[in-house]
Formats: sequence, structure tokens, C-alpha cells
Amino acid sequence: MAFFQGIRRLILAIFRKILFLWVRTQVTGATPEALGLNPKQPVFYVLQYSSLSSRLVLEQEVLRAGLPHDARKKTPKSAAVPWFVFLYHRVGRLLRGGRQTLVATDNFKAVVRHAIRNPDQDWHIVPVSLFWGRSPEKEKSLFKLLLSDTWSVVGRLQKFLIILVNGRNTYVQFDKALRLQPLLEEYRDSEELASRKLARLLRTHFRRVRQAVLGPDLSHRRTLVEDLLRTQAVKQAVRDIAAQKNMAEDKAQLKAYKYADEIAANMSVATVRVMDVLLTWLWNRIYNGVSVNNIQVVRDVARDNAVIYVPCHRSHIDYLLLSYVLYQNGLVPPHIAAGINLNMPLVGSILRRGGAFFMRRSFRDNPLYATVFNEYMHVMLTRGYSLEYFVEGGRSRTGRMLQPRLGMLAMTVRSFLRNHQKPIVFVPVYVGYEKVMEGRSYLGELRGKKKQKESVFGLAKTVRKLNNSFGRVALNFGDAIPLAEVLDHTQSDWRELSYGTDYQPPWLNQAVSVLSARVAQNINAAVAVNPIGMTATVLLGNERPAMGETQLVRLMDQCADLLRACPYADTVTLPDGSGSDWLAYSEAMGLVGRQPQKLGDIIVLQGSNAILMTYYRNNIQHLFALPSLIACLFENRHSLARKNIVFLASIAYPYLQSELFLKYQGDEQVTHIINRWLDVLIAQGLLLMQEDGRIARPVDGTDAMVRLRLLSRFIIQTLERYHIVVGILRRYGSGKITTEALEEQSTLLAERMSILFGLNAPEFFDKNLFRHFIAALQSNDVISTDEHGVIYYDDSLDKVAKDARLVLSVEKQQAIENVTRMGI
Repeated sequence: MAFFQGIRRLILAIFRKILFLWVRTQVTGATPEALGLNPKQPVFYVLQYSSLSSRLVLEQEVLRAGLPHDARKKTPKSAAVPWFVFLYHRVGRLLRGGRQTLVATDNFKAVVRHAIRNPDQDWHIVPVSLFWGRSPEKEKSLFKLLLSDTWSVVGRLQKFLIILVNGRNTYVQFDKALRLQPLLEEYRDSEELASRKLARLLRTHFRRVRQAVLGPDLSHRRTLVEDLLRTQAVKQAVRDIAAQKNMAEDKAQLKAYKYADEIAANMSVATVRVMDVLLTWLWNRIYNGVSVNNIQVVRDVARDNAVIYVPCHRSHIDYLLLSYVLYQNGLVPPHIAAGINLNMPLVGSILRRGGAFFMRRSFRDNPLYATVFNEYMHVMLTRGYSLEYFVEGGRSRTGRMLQPRLGMLAMTVRSFLRNHQKPIVFVPVYVGYEKVMEGRSYLGELRGKKKQKESVFGLAKTVRKLNNSFGRVALNFGDAIPLAEVLDHTQSDWRELSYGTDYQPPWLNQAVSVLSARVAQNINAAVAVNPIGMTATVLLGNERPAMGETQLVRLMDQCADLLRACPYADTVTLPDGSGSDWLAYSEAMGLVGRQPQKLGDIIVLQGSNAILMTYYRNNIQHLFALPSLIACLFENRHSLARKNIVFLASIAYPYLQSELFLKYQGDEQVTHIINRWLDVLIAQGLLLMQEDGRIARPVDGTDAMVRLRLLSRFIIQTLERYHIVVGILRRYGSGKITTEALEEQSTLLAERMSILFGLNAPEFFDKNLFRHFIAALQSNDVISTDEHGVIYYDDSLDKVAKDARLVLSVEKQQAIENVTRMGI
């Protein structure tokens, strides 16, 4: 018997060598640490379907990874328990797949039998999923079925062709080990019931993995479009528009069809694979690498939920990069909400086949289009597709997170209220560039240049100029946000209510606002700090955009020490190396200049780089917001009591939180983090604890005071903008100016200050920031408005103005007051 087993193992080893002359695999999770294996406990691996080729791949990857692979060494020889099992038999025909038998295989039963008879032996079960090519599309095409692994059971010839075509694109996923004995505890008296339970658990697991990797089983696009037109909501909208415009219903129906056809994606496996190859080439041409962090968040939620990816929007590259990273990590690329401006000839068709569905910028005045788009979103969500959209609406030209636009979020929430059988989870994604591709065009737009319309020729021109000059790019996945959790917090009984197609509950706006804030906060909490951002932050914190090399390097190291001493979030990533490495990197990227000098080289920002670097500083500005605010409090005071520092910082915090999407919530948490930062600043010598218990700034002229002043400048321009708004309001008086006029006056005066003081920060006079601050004053009950937008306030505004004076230098206070008086 041993002789025949040896011959059998030899034959299988030869087959394995032959198979891997062609097959190439991408493997995830194949380490004892990732699987959670205990070396003292026996382990067996479970594959879903009986297949010689799958077994050979499993054996190869287990051996290659050095995983435990012979459970019989740890069990009695008489048990004859295999180290891997198949869950299902496959009863195959030659070409077409046959039925799959749901009765457990013999080797699976042997494992269950042995576990029941030996309750003192706790085994590990490792589910292993294998995909010969990964297809995000399932169409009724024999050719496509032959080319990729699908949800269907295939026959032997089909399987051979799949391996032949896709063997070099094989994906193997090892998932975290399960303990066998606790799973069987309930059914120790019945081997059959125990086998059924374990089979059911594994069957569910494999289905969830398959959905996460391949995506839901899609219908043909044409069928989907026709299904949209048959929904009750679209039918009613067609009738309404026909009556309103006095047109025949068939014409209104045709218009609805055109809208649906304009919107719907047409994801194609061929396009996804071609784009995978092209994008690999493109990233190697553009970037020096793509780093991915915390992707386990996606793996954890993708199996049981409809996932909505909500990235920050910095570049057109964002669309492609996220889909590419997900596909490379064994996850189905999402369907992406893209602006209709990208539906260009040729390019639009490719994007549509890559998963893009197109939406118009505004459809508030087109109820038929709005209904069709809403129903399309509802179908996608209820069928469990993963989606991606940008809550900012457009790309950030300043490097800051923009205020979320609530339209897509509101559609998602309303769809979920109508049908919440499939849970929805939002996954925030931070996309961080060391050098954004559109940086120069952003500068032009910020200077008033008209945004250029996207075109095929412009795209071709851009691609032609690409080279490895854009550094690295990072994708950081933030903490997931279950939608049901947000609704529970807003309206605890939401599950008990019924929702029609058009019904909007009175608390919907509040729920969407809370959701949008959490999304933005979680994106910012996953920021990737890079060398360019650190260099920009310190250089622009100086009074002039120039600094001695030695001092710059030391200050960058000290700023990084601050971030390590009080980490903003576990999902924030910091750059490797030290200040000298970051400076050398920034210089190599052409973003800083060097002026040799006998006493030491000077690092300078010249020309447009001085403005461009504000973009990268703004990427990480929120990380320094609280310590910088504390530093500002010592601009005009030598010392303050701790409770006064906490009080003053707490007053300013809601406005900074609203603008920079800081994550700390509630008075208790805010007080705690302010005190924690105070302790860090004292520990690092930027503040001093006096004998009387007061906290003091360092002595003027010392290195510590230089550091404190630099830190204060990270946020001071934001506080100056607030002071401009308050100053104009007080100059006019209560009931004398509208919100619109206040926005306009504030913008003009900030622009004037920017010119007078040489502030190379375009966001300093961004009207949107002034608008949002005015709204924050209103939400905090500092001001109120009437139906005409006229602003009213009481003495509380004077208190805000008084507190603001504490954080501004006398020179800046006088300058703002002079400019304010001049503007009025």
C-alpha cells in the first residue's frame, strides 16, 4: 500500500510540475500569521469543488508558502484523515457543466467523523478559493464562459480551455482558519447533521468570497435598461412628463430609454483585463510605485455587504487607480459614477466597459432623468454591486477635502430605506499623490484661467508627455461606515417605517448630513503623509519660502515626531526615512531649489512651485490643526492657565472641525485631545510648565520658540480668514448685510490681503470657504438670517471677536482691521 501511495504522490508531483510550466498564480493570505494557525494543532484545507487541477495548485502554493500540509502526522494513523478536502462533487459532462452535488464528499465526511470521535483534538479549517481568471461580467456568451471562471459549474473541456486561456491569470485566496470543534459542538450525536452544518457554513463562505472577487451575477446591459423602464417609478415619471409637455407617451418612453442608455455601464471582462495590462504599463511609466494600506477593511466587508467606495477626488487618475488596486488584490472593480464630461468618443466607451456609468452634473430640473438615474442606482444597490462615487463632486484644486455634495449620498440612503435586505457599507479611500498630474492646470484655474474641457486630443497630449516624474502614489483605506449604523443613530425606529419611491422622511437630511461628515472625516483620517507634504508644510510655515538646509531637516524631523507622539488615527501612514531623505526626494522631484552658500545651502521655493506646494501642504494640514491652534494661543500671551487653553481651543474647534473635517466629536473627546496635545507639546519642549501651574511659551530667540512659531503658522491663515468675516460683520452691524454680500466682501478683502502680504495660498480667498464659515456661525447660533438672507447677531459675536484677537499677532490684527475698514 505504501508503495502505491508513493507512486501516486510521484505522479501527482510530475503533473504539478507540468501544470506550473504554464500556470502563474497571484496568492493572498498564505502565511501562518494571516491564517491564524497554531503550529501545535492539525490543519486541513478546503476547496469548493473536486478538481485535479485545483488540488495541484493548492499543493504547490502550500508547499511554496511553507504552510503545514500533512495533518496525518498529528493524528492517529488509523484515522486516514486527508490534509485537504473537497466540499462538492462535480458530476461533469465533457463540454457543459453538470449538476453540483450538495452532499458532502467522502473525504469531507472523514474529517467530520474523526473530529466527532476525537473531541480533544481541535483542528484548524482553512478555506481556499481559486479562480482561473476573474470576470466581473456574466453574459450569455459561450466564448466568455470559456475564457474565464464564472458562477456556473463547467465541464471538463471547458475547464481545460479556461486553464489554457487564463492559467497565467490565476488567483488563489487563503482565508483565516476556523476552529473545527466549536462548530460541531451542537451536533456531536449526529455525524450527518454535523456534516450538513459545516458544509452550509463553508458553502456560505465560498459564495461570499466569489461575490467579492467576481462581483454579483450581472444581467446583460440591454436587459437592465429595459428592466429600468418597467419599474413603477419610471412608468409614472413617463406619464407625468407626457402630460406636462403634452407629448405622446411613446415619445416620453423613448426619452427615458435614451436616458437609461446614456447612464448604464457595460462592464466587460475583456476590457477589464486589457485595462489591467495597460494600467500596469501606465503606472510604471508615471509613478515610482503604488502603495496600498489597510485593504483588509475591504476584504472584511465585501462578502456580506454592498460596498460603496468614497474616495477623495484629487485627479482623473483616481478612477483608474482604485479599480486597478482592487482588481490586483482579488476584489471586483466597482461601478463608477463618472461625470458626463468623460463620455467622450472612444474614451467614454472604454470607461463604460470598465464599469463607469455616467451622470449629468445637475438634473434638478429634469424629473424624468432624475427618476431614471435614481432607479438605476436602486437596481445596482439591491443587486449587491459595489459602487464608487466622489462625495466632493469635483476634483480639489487646493489639496483640501471639499465640502461633500449630498446628492449621491441621499440617493443611496433613500434606496436603502426602500429595500435594506442587502446591507450597505461605505469605505472611505484616501488617494495621496506626491505630485498630482493636473497640478499646473490647477494653478491656472486658481488664478482665474478657465477650466479646459476634456477631449480625446487633450488626453492623448497628456499621455504623450508622461514619464516617471510623478513620484509615488498611496491608496489608504479608511474605517468602514455601515449605513444602518448611521440610521440607527439618527432615527432608531427607521426599520419599522415604510418608504415609497418618492417618500423623503423628515429626518433624511439630518441622516445624510451626518453620513457625509463621517465619510469626509474617515477619508481625512486615512491620509498618507509623504516627503513632499512634510517639506511643503515646514517651508511654507516660515515667514519666507526659504530656509537653511540644516534647520529645514531638523524641523521636519521634529514635526514628524509630533505626529508620532500623538497619532491622529491608526489609518494614517507616515513616510519612511528622515528629514534629510525627504528633502533630497523633494529636490529630485524638482519641487524645491537649492542656493549654495558658504554658511550652508539655502532651500527655496521659486516661481509657481511656491503656490503648487500649498496643495501638498493642504493634504495634511488637518493633522497639525489642534497643536497649531494651541500654539496660536501664545501669540500674544506669555502664559495661560491650562483650563483657559482648553476653553479657548474648544471655542475655535467647531469651526476648524467643520472646515478640515476633524474626527473628534463631543465636548469630552475634544477636551481630552486638547489636553493630550498640551502634554505632548510640554514633553517636547515647545511649551513650559511653570511652578504656579500655568503653561508658558519658551523664551524668545530660542530654538523651542522658533518651533512654536512655525507650528502656529500651519493654521494661522485659517484663523485670519475667520477674523476677516467677523470684522466685516461688526463694521456693518446687525441687520445691515446679507450672507451673499458678506461672502463677496470677505473674498475681495482676503484677496487684497493676499497681495499685500505676499500670501501664496489660493485657498485664503476661496469664496466657498467663507460661505462655509458663515454657515458654521449660523449652525452654532452665533448669527441668524431672515428670509432675505440678512444677518442678525447679538453680543455673542463680540465674544468670538475678542477670543480671535488672542490668536493673531498685533500686526495682523491691525492689518485686517485696516483692510476691513478700507473695504467698507
